[in-house]
Parts: sequence; structure tokens; C-alpha cells
Amino acid sequence: MNAFKKSLLIAISVALGLSVVPSAIAEYKPIAQPVEPANPNLKIESRNDLFKSQFPKQYESWANTAQSTDLDSVNYEDPRVVVLWAGYAFAKDYNKPRGHFYAVTDVRNILRTGSPMTPDAGPMPMACWACKSPDVPRLIAERGEAGYFGATWASGGAEVVNPIGCADCHDTTSKDFAEGKPALRIARPYVLRALEKIDHKFETSDKTDQRAALCANCHVEYYFAGDLKQVTFPWDNGVTVDAMEKYYDDIGFVDWTHAVSKAPMLKAQHPDYETWMLGVHGKNGVTCIDCHMPKVQAADGRVYTDHQIGNPFNAFEHTCANCHDQSKEKLKEIVKSRKAEIKDVMLRLEDQLVAAHFEAKAAWEAGATKEEMKDALQSIRHAQWRWDYSAAGHGGHIHAPDVLLKVLGTGLDRAADARTQLVRVLAKHGITEPIVLPNISTPEDAWKATGVDIEKDRKAKAEFLKTVVPQWDKEAREKGLLPAEK
Repeated sequence: MNAFKKSLLIAISVALGLSVVPSAIAEYKPIAQPVEPANPNLKIESRNDLFKSQFPKQYESWANTAQSTDLDSVNYEDPRVVVLWAGYAFAKDYNKPRGHFYAVTDVRNILRTGSPMTPDAGPMPMACWACKSPDVPRLIAERGEAGYFGATWASGGAEVVNPIGCADCHDTTSKDFAEGKPALRIARPYVLRALEKIDHKFETSDKTDQRAALCANCHVEYYFAGDLKQVTFPWDNGVTVDAMEKYYDDIGFVDWTHAVSKAPMLKAQHPDYETWMLGVHGKNGVTCIDCHMPKVQAADGRVYTDHQIGNPFNAFEHTCANCHDQSKEKLKEIVKSRKAEIKDVMLRLEDQLVAAHFEAKAAWEAGATKEEMKDALQSIRHAQWRWDYSAAGHGGHIHAPDVLLKVLGTGLDRAADARTQLVRVLAKHGITEPIVLPNISTPEDAWKATGVDIEKDRKAKAEFLKTVVPQWDKEAREKGLLPAEK
């Protein structure tokens, strides 16, 4: 990294309120990523409403994803996460996912994307839109990857306006689609490249694998690579938690430096496709579509694919009952118990990580050196990566409970390593009494303990939503990307 880039990285980190310290891993060496040029032959109609009359049942069920209205804050449910993500935007605001209908709305509203009042303002890159809309593959086709990535998130505000929908999974401009055929397609080139790395080339896969791979458009682990901040899947070594960790360690990638412990951290996204592949359902060819988008019969007798993408228990006879002979109540109890078991271990790991971060802080304050802290910080990185891999996914307690328990178990091992290493460092600097942890019983307490001015961020976001977002929608309507206001 040359001096200018290093200075720029430090300036950006300071502006975002991140800690800048020598990390415990190698300097980031980005792997060169392919960059697809514009593809004028790839036609994508991103407006979902244009297919309402042609596919009324599918459209109606998709629109029903709007019924998932609850905005449950993980930060309020579990204030430990404010500490675990200290120095990273997730610590400010992280909600449980709602229906696809809200994909664009929720990424606009979340504090994580900041409050950019101009198209050039930060803090987030264009890549933050990547999973939210069929406008994304449309823009990549029009501009090429170099023309899409490399810009700010705010610069895409008037272009990325249609929530996850038809053109994310179907070739909506094809003859097959016009004739009522599925016409399945992945139009994001970086997804196609990633699938090839794990020998799942989309074009030559069978229909079962293709249907599952569609969900890999978004429900995967990824990071933003290089100066372009290009969406990239860390699958070069495989899709297990260890394989992806090795990938990140080998290139020295760091999502952020922890504001409390100064550990070089990784932030998992939502590795649902990976855990599904490793679990019993994936190994037996039961796909995401089978459970979350079953074929159902309308009142007129027509069979169609339900696009509401809901809880499999809501359509039990069309989903679980196709394979399981237990009653719905019995199966729900089994799932509930597995979820509780995983949650119990997950919270135990969170407690260990919170303690490790504050113990590392005490060690730095006692005068510990970078060399003395290196192994402990690496252990914190690896422990929290395993926690986040398990916590960030959706439905892992159903998809692969055995995988998650093993991941969390190895996370506890690494957290124990970190705390043992820190005890030795602290003792070397004369501290032998237990470190007293601050009160983090509420998110307000946790934000205070980690130096976050949450009210300042909330006021800025409110102003952004009041002044900037309406202008984005106005411009989108003028371009024909949204239907005219009634």
C-alpha cells in the first residue's frame, strides 16, 4: 500500500470514527477481481409492477411480502451486539429482516447507510445496494462493473428504487418468460463467477441447483474488494466457516478495527446459501424454493409458485409435509428446541467476546505492545467471525443446526484462547485482578460505553429522509423507473 493510499485509509477511518492501530494480521492484499464490461444485449426490466397483469397470482403473493411489517431491533433485543460491533456501523442500527417488499426502504432508513445530503457524500459505497433491487443488475448491464462499483451509495439513490423482485430471478424480457415459463436467470456477473468457483456453473446446472442458486444473489457471505469496493464472495477455498476465514486471513482483509479492543475484525453478512449447502436439506436436494416458495393451488384450480417467501410452517402441507411425517406441532417443537439450543450457545459466546474486548482495552491501557497483543487479537477476530457467521444468517437452526453448533463451539474455543492470552499480557503489566466490565444492559448504556452519539446520527438520518429521499423518488419517476404517483 503506497503512502497516499495509507493516508487516505487513515483519514477515512478517522472520519467514520474507527480506530486506526497496527493490526494483528498481514496488510490487505486484494485479489484481482474480473470486471465485466457493459452488456447492451442484456435487457432487464426492473419494474415489478409491469408484470402484475401477466402473472397476477405470483405478483399478488410477492406483494404480500409487505405484510412482514415488524421492525425488530437486534440492538435493543441484545445490547451485547453494540459492543461486538463497536466502531462499525452495525453497532448503531441493526434490525431483523423484513419482507423483500421493504428491501429498498429499509436500506435507506437504516442508520448504517449514513445521511448523505449530496450524491458524492459517504460513508457507504454503491455496493451497499447490491442485494436490494433488480435495478442493480440493470445498472451493471448498462455501465459495466467498473461503471457501477466505485461510486458512493448516495449516487445510486435515484436509480435503485425497485425492491427485490421479478428480474432478480427471471429473464423478464425473454420469449420464454412471455410464454409463462420460469426463464430463470442470474444477471449479477459476480454471482455467476462465484458459483463457478465451487463447480456450480449456473448455465450447466440442473433445475434444482439453479433454483437454489438464485438465492445466492443475496443470501451469502461477501465483502467489498479493492478500490472499486466490488462485491466478492470469499469462496476460493470453499464455503465452510474455516475456508472463508482462511481466505480473509491469507489476503489480510479487515472489515474494521474494533473500537474497544483494536482487534482486526471480520463482519459476516448472511451466509444462508453456504449453511444450506452444508446442512441436511442441501445435501438431500431440498432447496430454498421448496420450503419458502412452494407450489400452491389457487381458488380457480390453477397451480402457481407462491412468491411470498414466508415461514415454511405457514404452508406446512405444501412444504415440510412433503418429506416429514411428523405432525406440524411436533415438528415445530423440534425446531423450537434446536433454535433454543443454538441461541443458548450463541449468547455464551457473546458474553465471552464482550469480556475479551474490554480485557484487550485494559491491556492496551496498561502499556501492552502490538507484538504482545497480536495472538489475542487474532483469537478475538476468529472467535467473533464464528459468532457472526452463525448469528447473521437466517434460519440456520433449521437449515443446518449441527453446522451452527460446531461453528459456535469452535468460536468458544477461540474466545477462551483470547482470554487466556490476555490474562498473560495483563499479568505481565501488573494487572492480576479481573477487569470490571461497564454496564451494557441497555443499548444506550452500550453506546455510551463505546463512544457512540446515537441521537446525532438519528437527527441526521431524519433530515436525510425528509429532504433527500423524496427527491430520489421524484427523479426515478421522471425516468420511468417507478410508476407515476396517483
